[in-house]
Amino acid sequence: MKSLEQFLAQIDRPLGYAAKVSGAGRARVRLGRYVTDQLTNLSGVPSPQARQLLRRLMRLFQDYDGLAEAARPERLSAAQSILAQLRDLPAGPGDGARPARPEDGAALAQSIDHLPGVGSRRAAQLRTLGASTVEELLTMLPWRYEDRSQLCPVSRLEPDQFHTVMVEVKAVGGGRTRRRWLAIVELVGADDTGLLSAKWFGQPYLQQYFKIGQRVMLTGRARPNSYGGPRFQMENPHYELIDRSGDALLHSGRIVPVYHETRGLGSRAIRTIMRRAIDMYGDVWPEVLPEWARRAHQLMAPSQAIEEVHFPPPGVSSASLQNGQSPAHRRLIFEEFVLLALGLGCRKREVKQRRLEARFSKEGPLQARFLAALGFSLTTAQRRVIAEIERDLSRPEPMNRMVQGDVGCGKTVVAVCAMVMACDAGRQAAMMAPTEILAEQHAATLRRWLEPIGIDVVLLTSGMRAKARREALARLGDGSAGVVVGTQALIMSGVDYHRLGLIVIDEQHRFGVLQRAELAHKGRDPDVLVMTATPIPRTLALTVYGDLDLSVIDELPPGRTPVATQLVDASRRVEADRLLRRELAAGRQAYVVYPLVDVSEKIDLKAATQMAAALGRQFPQTRVGLLHGRMKPALKERTMREFASGAIGILVATTVIEVGIDVPNATVMMIEHPERFGLAQLHQLRGRVGRGTQPSHCLLMADRAGGEEARRRLEAVVRSQDGFAIAEADLAIRGPGEFFGTRQSGLPELRVAHLLRDAKVLEEARACAQRILEEDPTLARPDHQALRSAMGRRWAGRLSLMTIS
Repeated sequence: MKSLEQFLAQIDRPLGYAAKVSGAGRARVRLGRYVTDQLTNLSGVPSPQARQLLRRLMRLFQDYDGLAEAARPERLSAAQSILAQLRDLPAGPGDGARPARPEDGAALAQSIDHLPGVGSRRAAQLRTLGASTVEELLTMLPWRYEDRSQLCPVSRLEPDQFHTVMVEVKAVGGGRTRRRWLAIVELVGADDTGLLSAKWFGQPYLQQYFKIGQRVMLTGRARPNSYGGPRFQMENPHYELIDRSGDALLHSGRIVPVYHETRGLGSRAIRTIMRRAIDMYGDVWPEVLPEWARRAHQLMAPSQAIEEVHFPPPGVSSASLQNGQSPAHRRLIFEEFVLLALGLGCRKREVKQRRLEARFSKEGPLQARFLAALGFSLTTAQRRVIAEIERDLSRPEPMNRMVQGDVGCGKTVVAVCAMVMACDAGRQAAMMAPTEILAEQHAATLRRWLEPIGIDVVLLTSGMRAKARREALARLGDGSAGVVVGTQALIMSGVDYHRLGLIVIDEQHRFGVLQRAELAHKGRDPDVLVMTATPIPRTLALTVYGDLDLSVIDELPPGRTPVATQLVDASRRVEADRLLRRELAAGRQAYVVYPLVDVSEKIDLKAATQMAAALGRQFPQTRVGLLHGRMKPALKERTMREFASGAIGILVATTVIEVGIDVPNATVMMIEHPERFGLAQLHQLRGRVGRGTQPSHCLLMADRAGGEEARRRLEAVVRSQDGFAIAEADLAIRGPGEFFGTRQSGLPELRVAHLLRDAKVLEEARACAQRILEEDPTLARPDHQALRSAMGRRWAGRLSLMTIS
C-alpha cells in the first residue's frame, strides 16, 4: 500500500509526459489503467478533503483509455488541477483503513435537508421515495442501469438504434411546433465524421444551456432526418456537457444508474443529488463488519461499495448490476442482512433472559380430558408441535413461538391445546383474530371443545351489544372465564384480565406490531404463540421472524381431498356454470368471491352486492347469501350460521372468508378477477373447500384483459397444491415488503437486499451474525461499537416491539 505522498510522486511523471505528447504517442500511454491501479493501492489518506479530490481523480481516469483523442487534453488538465490542490493540503497522519468515528453515524443520520441543492421541495419529493436521512438516500439504489459507455462515431449511426455520441456544438436554435405550439430546441453537433441534429420538446431553457464550441455527450435513438440537414437526428436524447470540472459524465458516456421517480423529480435530478451526497458523505460510511468477516467473504470497503453501486466503474458486468449481484451490491446486501440478523438475535436473547414467577405443568387434567374428548387423532406433526410448546411452557423464560402450516393442517387444535395448558396452570388465555367473523367462528369452535371440560369461553368484539360486552368484561376481570376470543377489542382501554398467561395471535401478518404489543402489555410477560397459514420458506422465516422459535405443521389430517383447480376464461364460463349447477343439484354448496363490495367507477370489476342479485336470478331454486366486512356483526353471524346449516346454497363474499371458515359441505370456490389477489391469498381461499369427503373444485374466473403475465401467475396456483411453492412464487412476484408486511411487523425495511433473490447471501450473513453474538452477545467489545451503532440506527424504535412479531 502506498501513502499519498508516494502516490503523487509516482503519477507526476506519467501525467506530465501524457500532457506533452500528442496524437499516437498519447494514445499509446495506458494512463487510465495506471492511475486507477495506483489509486486502488493508496492508503493513509489524511483528510476528507483529500479523499474527495481523489474520488474526482478516479472518475477522470476510469474511462480515460477508451476516450477519443480529442477528449483527453481536458481530462489531463483537470487532473493536474486536482494534483495541485492535493499538494497544497496540509499533511496529516494516516494509517490506512481508519476505524469508524463516533460522528460517522451521526453524519449519516442527518436529514437530507442539509444537502446542497436540496431545498424543502426536493426534500419532500425524496421523502416520498423513502429517503429522509443521508443514510436512507445513499441506500436508495438504482432499480436498473443503462449502458451509455460505448461511443459511436456519427458516421456509424444505425437507424432506430440507441447510440451514445460525443459532438461539438455547432449551432443552437429555438422555436415552436405547428401543433400544440410546443417549445422546441434544436442543437446541431459534429464530430470528425459528420453532423447530427438533436431536438428537445417542452424544454425551452436548453436554448440557453448549450453554447457553441462546447462538447456534449448525447444518448438516444438515432432516426433518419427527413427535414434536411444532418443525416440523423435524436429526439429528447439524454445529454451531458463535457467540461473541466472532473464531475462530468453523470448522465451519459458511462453505465448510468436509473432511479425510481416521483412527480417533479426525475432520475437525472436524483443522479445529481446522489453525486453530491456521495462526495460529501461517502467517505464517512463506517466499516462495521469485523475484519475476519470481510476477508472470509471477500467484501469491499463500504465507501467503495456506495460509490460503485450508484456510479459503476468501467468493466463491471451490466448483467451483475441489473441482477443486484455486483461486488458492490453484495457488500451492501451482506451488511444489511447481518444487521437484521443481529437485531433479531439480540431481541431473542433479551426475551430468553426474562424469568417468570410460575410455569405451566405438563399433562394437566384439563389437557388430558380435552385430548380424550376430541373425537379424532392428532397427526404426527401436530403432536410434535404440541410437544415443542410444552417444552417452552415448562421453561423459566416466556415462550415466543410461531406455528406455521398450510391451509387445513390443524393449527387451531394445536393452539387450543396450548390454551388448555394455560388454564391447567390457573392462567387465562386470549386469542386475537383479524376479523369479527373469524373471531366468532373460533369462539363457537372453542366453546364446543372447551365448555364440556369446564373451561368458560367468552367472545369480545367491538360490534357486541353493551350488555353482552359488560358481562364478558366482568367474567374476564374476576377470572371466571378461562379463555377469551376477540378482535382488536381485546386491547382496548377498560379491558382488564384476571391473570393473562398466554396470547395466541391468529393470522399474525394481518395485525400491526403496535396492536400485538399492546395485547402483550395486558399481561405480565405472557407466553406468546403466533399462527400463520401463509407458508414461508424456512430460511426466510428464520430471518424475518428470527426472534421467534419456529414450528412447522407439515402434514395434513387424513381425509382431506385435493381441490381440482381450473383457470376459466370467458369462453368457458358456460362450463363453470354447468359444474356449479351440478354441485348444487347434488345438495352441495358454493362460494363466489369478488374483490370489491360495490361497483367502482374507477375499477371495472364485478362487485359482490350486484352479483349476488344476478346469481339469485340465475339460480332461482337456490338461496343466495351475501357476506362482506361492511355488514353489521349480527347480520354477518346470521348469514354464516345459515350457510353452515345449508340454508344458503351460494355464499357471495369478499375476502372476509379467506381464513377460518369451515363448511365441509361446500365443494365449489369460484373466484372472480383472481388477478387482483395475491397467490397466497388465492391458496387460502381455495382452502375453504375440500374439507369434506366429496371432490371439490376451485374455479379462477380470469379475464383475458388481465394479460399474459397475470395468466402465468395464476397458473402457479393451478399447478400446485403446495402452499410453500405458491408462497415462494408470490414472494418472487410481490417482493418481500408486501409479502411479509414488514412495514407492520416491526422489522426494519430491507433497502438493499431481496429475501428471495439473495437467499445465499442471507445464509452467509446469518452465520456471520451468529458468530459475532457467540463471541460478544451484547456487542460490548470496542471493535463492535460501530456495528452496535449501525444496528441501533437501523432498528431505532423497533426492538422493544419485537416480542410479538
